Amino acid sequence: MRFTFILILSVVALASLSACGDTLGKQAVIGAGAGAGTALVVGGNVAGGALVGAGANVAYCQAFPGRC
Repeated sequence: MRFTFILILSVVALASLSACGDTLGKQAVIGAGAGAGTALVVGGNVAGGALVGAGANVAYCQAFPGRC
């Protein structure tokens, strides 16, 4: 049950990263929120999750602006 919940949450978190944002700041905030939320649910470091999520979302959106 816990594995299924974590899997569903991970898919939702990754899908939320596709909602990039129009500006660099929005991209960072959306990614940070997704990363922090995922880290909180899986019992990880929330600050680390926010940092990784922000960086990943900004990097993705800058690399593939047409997909955002």
